[in-house]
Amino acid sequence: MSVQDPPRADPEALLAAAEREARGKLRIYLGAAPGVGKTYAMLSAARAAKAAGGDVVIGIVETHGRAETEALIEGIESLPRKGVPYRGRLVPEFDLDAALARQPGLLLVDEYAHSNVDGSRHPKRWQDVQDLLAAGIDVWTTLNIQHVESLNDVVQRITGVRVRETVPDTALQKADEIILVDLPSDELIKRLADGKVYVEDTATRAVQSFFKPSNLTALRELALRRVAARVDSDLLERMQGAAIEGPWAAGERILVCVGPDIAAERVVREAKRLADLMDASWFAVTVERPGHVMAGGDRRRLEAGMRLAETLGAETRSLVAADVASELLRFARFENVTQIIIGKARRWWLARLLRGPLADALVKQADGVAIHVVTAEASEVPARRRFQPPPAGQLAGYSAAVLSVGAATVTGLFLTRFVALPNVSMLYLLAVLLPALLYGVWPAILASTLSFLAYNFFFIDPVETFTVARPHELLALLIFLIVAVLISTIAGRAREQARIAAQRMRATRRLYEFTRKLSALPDRSSVAEAAAVELHTVLGRPSVILLSEHGDLSIAAAWPPEDRLDTGSMTAASWAFEHGEAAGAGTGTLPSVPWLFRPLGGMAGGTAGGAPIGVVGIERDPTMPVLDAESESILGTLSEQTAAALVRTMLSAEVTRARTAAETERVRNILLASISHDFRTPLASILGAATSLIDYGPDIPPEVRRDLLAQMRDEAENLDHMVRNLLSMTRLEAGALEIHKDWVDAVELMNRAVSAVRRRGATQRFVVTSAPDLPLIQADQSLMDQALGNVVANAVRYAGKEARIGLAATVIDNELVIAVTDDGPGIPTQTLPHVFEKFVRASRGAADGGDGSGLGLAITKGIVEAHGGRVAGRSPAPGQRNGTRITMKLPLPAHAPEGEGKS
Repeated sequence: MSVQDPPRADPEALLAAAEREARGKLRIYLGAAPGVGKTYAMLSAARAAKAAGGDVVIGIVETHGRAETEALIEGIESLPRKGVPYRGRLVPEFDLDAALARQPGLLLVDEYAHSNVDGSRHPKRWQDVQDLLAAGIDVWTTLNIQHVESLNDVVQRITGVRVRETVPDTALQKADEIILVDLPSDELIKRLADGKVYVEDTATRAVQSFFKPSNLTALRELALRRVAARVDSDLLERMQGAAIEGPWAAGERILVCVGPDIAAERVVREAKRLADLMDASWFAVTVERPGHVMAGGDRRRLEAGMRLAETLGAETRSLVAADVASELLRFARFENVTQIIIGKARRWWLARLLRGPLADALVKQADGVAIHVVTAEASEVPARRRFQPPPAGQLAGYSAAVLSVGAATVTGLFLTRFVALPNVSMLYLLAVLLPALLYGVWPAILASTLSFLAYNFFFIDPVETFTVARPHELLALLIFLIVAVLISTIAGRAREQARIAAQRMRATRRLYEFTRKLSALPDRSSVAEAAAVELHTVLGRPSVILLSEHGDLSIAAAWPPEDRLDTGSMTAASWAFEHGEAAGAGTGTLPSVPWLFRPLGGMAGGTAGGAPIGVVGIERDPTMPVLDAESESILGTLSEQTAAALVRTMLSAEVTRARTAAETERVRNILLASISHDFRTPLASILGAATSLIDYGPDIPPEVRRDLLAQMRDEAENLDHMVRNLLSMTRLEAGALEIHKDWVDAVELMNRAVSAVRRRGATQRFVVTSAPDLPLIQADQSLMDQALGNVVANAVRYAGKEARIGLAATVIDNELVIAVTDDGPGIPTQTLPHVFEKFVRASRGAADGGDGSGLGLAITKGIVEAHGGRVAGRSPAPGQRNGTRITMKLPLPAHAPEGEGKS
């Protein structure tokens, strides 16, 4: 965007304004010290708001026994405090739940930095305020400057007192309005002496320690500076949100332009000194021209200057623009910069001729911005050097330029023999254009020079000499040279820009494919391996990914494959992980290590809490070239994508673990509830019968005694059946079910199942049928008894006491099919697909396997499948309007003996 382009509102400023509109408003009454009247000022403003018809409620206000403050509370609704148990007593605290339920228009919450008693919802009161703001409640609160986290050490050095209760700067930045409540130091000390702040003994000690005039003056300055910085930040945000261009010199903001020359670091230091003198925020900006590729030395000097600026506290930005001066001024207006600092580089005469000084361009275009020019010292003047073409033109390009000019000359000489050409120079322009498009700028400039000489030698009288007889031909020759050079430069630059655009497009596509690949990987080891391979492929250097495992770093992936690093490299990796900063080669920490390590997660991606999850390492062997800015950018981008993918896999694993734990807990609760319910009935029956026999044994008639004993036996068998089902399900899930196969007769299997349920009191009518000459099957008889018994018991439980239950066995497609059919109410449609799952049961119309625990049919399915068979359920039963049919299909052996086969 040029200087003339209309200004546009900053999207981030608009988004921040929209977020503020969606929550409650926060006003902070900020004071330099206790006793300046913050609470008094807040209550006075609250009474005025209530008088204007506002819904004002006091959440909590600490008067500290001050009569004039207590008088202001009268007439304003106050929420009762909540008693929080602490060390054997109830401590009255702010009731956050009551405030949220009351939903007042304005809530007064005193002492923003207060620490809540253990057992409260939040450890800090400012966190309570965040909940209130999120609920749409406007909040007014109070705060002293010594409670700001970033000023904690400064306050300790000034006063000698360490303040324990602090508020993070981010919580302070969320304030919509900060009102400074101030008193001169002498007046505050007088209030202290009058007992309006503390009682007499406490006031005396306070004057001797904290409330010294020098301390109070320093604290007042800190408060004033913090409020001024906040006002400046609000001004900038409002300007950007309303698309208002600066500069508005309400506060100084400095911009330093960092270039690739030798004086870059000195210019940065000058900017730092000026920013300190003015107590101003400052930016360090570099502007690169599109398509321009810096030499290695220039790139290193530029990066060193930007790193120094970042170390000294500047906010660094990298811009891209063809017009450096216009882009700098655009950025300055956007950020409300009032002063720009640049260095005056002593450049080669041709560079000065082609591009004028940056300072002149800035002064010509600047409006309301001061321009500082730092001149170069003698040691920073570049040495004179002979002209050397850059290495962009390869031998093939220069050869093509010579051949192109030669071809144009031969063509021109051939055509002029037959046709009078009015302007042979067009052929040479074509000869210049072809090398420019194919090989770049410098081969095209060589072609321009050769074309100029060839055109003069062969086609301008007197020919075959470099003499020009007529002045107008000399002028035409010079114009041809200028046009040829311009065409070659423009065409060459277009080719370079197209090449760079193609490279960036390929890099973007590769990054997209890499990101898509990472999103499909299931675990962090796969992500780490893919990242290591990608880094090695893109940067052409060995790479390694180290991840944290219980606080210790270990190699998760490396390419080429590597399973260990030397002690120095591991030390650098650990330092980068612990401190969240780069370490190793090319940094200020352990620079002798041949690896560059960057944190994953803290500085490159972010996790919950901002802690790194590992590090990425790139080998920087002395024989290899230093990573340029583009490679550094690629490394940073790939590291961020890798960190994000690793965090995703970690969160996915945590979700899976949570779901597994929740499912395990659900199954455990269902199983315990089922066992406690289903075991209680037979146990109660057994206990009742046994108690009767013990208490009234001699008096009980023999037939009643036999009934009680039979009841005890039947209920014990029922308990044994349920226990066997539980054990079978445990073995099935553990894969430890032992099958001892033998020849089993299906008819006997069905008869035993019917006999078992009849012994337990089944009243239904049973019909057992089978095909003639039914073959035997290879199966575990006890397991098959249990499987079929569960199906029959299920029918008995849910078909009804007067139901008809049929058991049939036949052979279909080399499979033995045993079907259990009843004419009961059937299974609901929504339950039918789940009847063979664990714990599926209902009071009516759903399956539970006959034992009430919901395991019977699940065990049947497991046993049949363990024998290589299948189970299925249908409702209503085939040929009926209701009822259920459960079928078990078992494979027949190749040569099976025949069974009974009867009906």
